Formats: sequence, structure tokens, C-alpha cells
Amino acid sequence: MAELDDIIHQPLRLKIMAALNVLQPAQGLDFPRLKKLTGATDGNLGAHIETLAKAGYVSVEKAFVGKKPQTTVTATATGRAAFARHVATLREIIAAAEGK
Repeated sequence: MAELDDIIHQPLRLKIMAALNVLQPAQGLDFPRLKKLTGATDGNLGAHIETLAKAGYVSVEKAFVGKKPQTTVTATATGRAAFARHVATLREIIAAAEGK
């Protein structure tokens, strides 16, 4: 059985990656939308996005819309592949527990 990905396995990072992986590859989510989807605080979400970015699983783009800063997070190809492996491992664990 494959190993779980320690970067993705943390619950908030798993939620972030799940939210990003349902989008088209070039699409991302802005920080307020990710915050709403995950229920995280600003600081907690920012720290976990940074962890994912350091692992190469997400890219972070910072821009200004008018005078307001906007942060957009997008899953990278590496992140999508890691998420797919992680989900496959979780499915293996569940199937083994169910005796399949």
C-alpha cells in the first residue's frame, strides 16, 4: 500500500487541495473564496497555503484589483498528481478496511 502524503494529509490542506482539484488546471480560487470553502481563519489559511506552495503543490499569485490586494491560489501539475496519489491511497485503505 502506498504512503499517505504528509503535506496533503493535514485536514485543512486536504480541503484546499480538494477545492482546487475540482477546477480546470489553469483555474484558481481567490483567498476569500478558499477561506469560505474551508472555514479557516486568515492566518491559518495563509500558513497552510504557504506550506503547499513550498512543496510545489500550489502556485500563489498576488495582484491588485484597483487598490485592493488579491491573492489567487492554483493547484500545480505536481500538486494535482500528489492529490490523485493521496486519494488513491485513501481509497486503498478504505477498501482494505471493508475487506474488498
